[in-house]
Amino acid sequence: MCTKKPLGIQLFECVQGSPISFRSCQALVLVLTFLSYASYHATRKTTSIVKSVLDPKTNLGILHWPSHLYLQNLKGSENNTLSSGWAPFNAKDGTALLGEIDLAFLGVYAIGMFFAGHLGDRVDLRILLTIGMIGTGLFTAAFGAGYWFNIHSFYYFLGMQMMAGLFQSSGWPSVVAVVGNWFGKSKRGLIMGIWNAHTSVGNISGSLIAAAMLKYGWSWSFAVPGIMIALVGLTVFLLLPVNPDVIGIQEDLHLKDSEKTDMDTPLLERRSEAKEKAVGFIEAWRIPGVAPFALCLFFCKLVAYTFLYWLPFYISHTAIGGQYLSDSSAGVLSTLFDVGGVVGGILAGHISDHLDARALTAASFTFSAIPALFFYRIYGSVSLTWNIVLMFITGMLVNGPYALITTAVSADLGTHSSLNGNSRALATVTAIIDGTGSIGAAVGPLLTGYISARSWSAVFTMLMASALVAGLLLTRLVVAEVVAKMESRRAPAHTAGDLPVSTTIMDEP
Repeated sequence: MCTKKPLGIQLFECVQGSPISFRSCQALVLVLTFLSYASYHATRKTTSIVKSVLDPKTNLGILHWPSHLYLQNLKGSENNTLSSGWAPFNAKDGTALLGEIDLAFLGVYAIGMFFAGHLGDRVDLRILLTIGMIGTGLFTAAFGAGYWFNIHSFYYFLGMQMMAGLFQSSGWPSVVAVVGNWFGKSKRGLIMGIWNAHTSVGNISGSLIAAAMLKYGWSWSFAVPGIMIALVGLTVFLLLPVNPDVIGIQEDLHLKDSEKTDMDTPLLERRSEAKEKAVGFIEAWRIPGVAPFALCLFFCKLVAYTFLYWLPFYISHTAIGGQYLSDSSAGVLSTLFDVGGVVGGILAGHISDHLDARALTAASFTFSAIPALFFYRIYGSVSLTWNIVLMFITGMLVNGPYALITTAVSADLGTHSSLNGNSRALATVTAIIDGTGSIGAAVGPLLTGYISARSWSAVFTMLMASALVAGLLLTRLVVAEVVAKMESRRAPAHTAGDLPVSTTIMDEP
């Protein structure tokens, strides 16, 4: 795999007259990958904002900022298409068609994730990420272009969303692999917990941008985020260093040996002489810990994405303190779930670093989410205060393991000791874990659409059962981590290397 120093860094070093520092590269990597995936999520949120415009009778309740707030002044004849919807989505089966588009997007995204990760370990991640972002921008904007060109074919819009999902699938394996290449293991959970806030930042900014553009026509709600992600993609192409070797940094020459920490140590000892062979798909599945964490994430994302798509609808259709909230209030209130998710991701990362136990931390959060879901269903309607507190706690416990598994755990397993130092498995492992989780993300909202028509209590039962299964899937890894901890305390002199406990115990057959 041949990689070159980015042109922007070459120009910077030429102007500065000296090589860019290791710490500067780490900061640059964090900022660029954060903006990259935030822009992915911003484009992903556009369809949820525009749904009520395409199909005015749709009241899915997934809009953080309902369109009627932005359409009050659009009563002129030139905007009659907004109030009457857009064929074919304003027909009797319009809601079902919009649901099919969502399912197609998530389905292609999940399948594409496996191939993108496999490809990411074989090509320059900077190029792969750039192509993915520009392609996502192109097909997101093309969906909106249906308004300008007066297109009313369902298969056109379906095709654009499927292509956007395919290009989006390259994003997550790429950004996790790049970040994993630059940061050591000691604080990886905390750093990636903070870094993973890009998901919520992207969701919120995408909602704001798309909603603000509605007054100019729903096409701009797709075009503007599409243009933005393409511009970020070009920035990535010019500036993103995928690993220290690309810019000629073997170690931080700006730090004295006594000042270096594990944060500055490469995740893997790279082989400079021998060519590394990319890890195969089946071989990556066989890495100890990959299968249970991947299946765990399936159920974690099932719960998280059900809340993402259905929480505002649930709030607006549930009497809180004896009163029903408006769609607008319900949408704004539901963002507290995302805020709790940010806190949960950071907290889970910090705890897993402190305990050196990823599986134990993830399982603890998932099991704790079960009573949180139960109490939110039973007592969330007592008062607005109770709803806010319980929603925040639920978001923290639901999204905590989700964030931990998709970031720090994926990076740990992608640099697992069983690979014997092979650095070309990180994107494949990340794709396997998050791709499996994305299937759950597609299944959860789909099942909720059917089950909620009969009983919301049944929906919460499904979510609690999913959280239980997610925790049970990690039982063997949790036991191994606890045993390893106990043995290390009994025999402190025992030499187990410098590997974290959570990584060491997964080597057991």
